[in-house]
Amino acid sequence: MPLWTEWWVWMSGALILATLEVLIPGYIFLGFAIGAGVMGLLILLGVSATGLALTLVIFAILSLVSYLAMRKYFGLKTGQVKIWDTDVND
Repeated sequence: MPLWTEWWVWMSGALILATLEVLIPGYIFLGFAIGAGVMGLLILLGVSATGLALTLVIFAILSLVSYLAMRKYFGLKTGQVKIWDTDVND
């Protein structure tokens, strides 16, 4: 059985990517971590792709959807600008 069909591989990848997000913040790795976690859950529930290429496409789509959802949830609202009224040295 190929390694990419194992759910624990995807969950381990999600954990590694989430740890990278903590070390290097910016919501870059978090989308990939969520995508890998969802992919691991899908494989655990029995939904499996037929090959590596299809598995990676599903992972990419899940990562993109999670990244866009985070951008919509955490991002600035349209037309808003951050205004700083205090200085670090005050």
